[in-house]
Amino acid sequence: MSALVLVFLATMALGVPIALTMGMAGAFVIWQEDLADLMLVPQQAFAGLDSFPLLAIPFFILAAELMTGGRLTDVLLRFAAACVGRARGGLGHTNIVTLTLFSGISGSALADAAGPGAVIQRMMKDAGYAGPYGAALTAATAIVGPIIPPSIIMVVYALTDNSVTINGLFLAGIVPGLLISAALLAVNHVISVRRGYRGVDARPAPREFLRLAVQAAPALFLPVLIIGGIHGGAFTPTEASAVAVFYAALVGMLVYRTLRPGHIPAILTRTAVMTASVMLIIAMSNIFGYVLTVLQVPQAVGEWIGSLGLSVILFLLVVNLFLLLFGIFIEPLPGVMILVPILAPLAGSMGVDPLHFAIIVIVNLTLGMITPPVGGLLFVTQVVSRERMGAIVRELWPFLGAQVAVLLLLTFVPALSTWLPNLLGYSK
Repeated sequence: MSALVLVFLATMALGVPIALTMGMAGAFVIWQEDLADLMLVPQQAFAGLDSFPLLAIPFFILAAELMTGGRLTDVLLRFAAACVGRARGGLGHTNIVTLTLFSGISGSALADAAGPGAVIQRMMKDAGYAGPYGAALTAATAIVGPIIPPSIIMVVYALTDNSVTINGLFLAGIVPGLLISAALLAVNHVISVRRGYRGVDARPAPREFLRLAVQAAPALFLPVLIIGGIHGGAFTPTEASAVAVFYAALVGMLVYRTLRPGHIPAILTRTAVMTASVMLIIAMSNIFGYVLTVLQVPQAVGEWIGSLGLSVILFLLVVNLFLLLFGIFIEPLPGVMILVPILAPLAGSMGVDPLHFAIIVIVNLTLGMITPPVGGLLFVTQVVSRERMGAIVRELWPFLGAQVAVLLLLTFVPALSTWLPNLLGYSK
């Protein structure tokens, strides 16, 4: 066990990509402890990818790439501005609403921050908002991407923990994601009042608002199609991802008419690169997970925590603190692959609802993407805004505080995560 941890931390400190870090640590322990022949390493890597539900990942990525290109950014941005732009701090509200709408399409925090988030950051700065403030708000809002479905992290989580389903997780993430967005809207309003950030002057006429809503409807229907189709039994989650690709292509070509044949090679290239990075993490984490299982690490951790005699609430608070610290240094996807096999069975043994615990884990690890000093979203928004990192971090604290408050609310009120899945028959 000590060798696994030491090699993992040492390679990560040297800047080795997290996927290779997990694979190298697992392979080293297999060799050092003579757990099996080294041929097991590639076999375990392949076994980690030999799963039909994993086909959902490249299809969801491709659907998002097809939908988020061209005119779609402008369409959702104008619709969000029509909804909230006139309020105090209207462009900040527009930022939050636009990225929340995009989260139902992309499922990726980084894609939301680098795409529509970059556009709105520039608009906010031109309108008189402080540059670091716009960057911090964009980073804070982008974490909703993996929480509101569809979500690649949720797909991987469901494959890691058999006690939850993909559609159950999709439904469980809707209310928490909207709560986080609502908290950010409240913080933006308070700060905008103090600093005098104004909204847009013009209120759209009812006819214009209806036109913008009709334009946005085809894009916003995608998550409804995915969740509704799965729940209605029309298709499985994996089949839903393929349906999403066809729907995205039809909308881009026939409705918005911005998707051209010449765009397809670049879209497929980006999809292939993103899929390869995700699949490499999954393959290497299977090696890491095999070693954890053989060394009986989950059982040892479970026995140790069980010996502490923690109540359920205290256990969840300890898990929250641990995950927040862990998420500072590890991206959400490998974090799920490493920690869920250890923590989920322990939470289940204490009577914690699997969907409730899954949302706690996912929200915690995504918060790590904006937690200094390593948060990946901070670097994305810093590059886009060209502001100093220290200034962005200073503006971030009110938003991060609001998100932690929502996380505690989700921890103490399980129904916020489980009500919708239970209502539709996805209880544990």
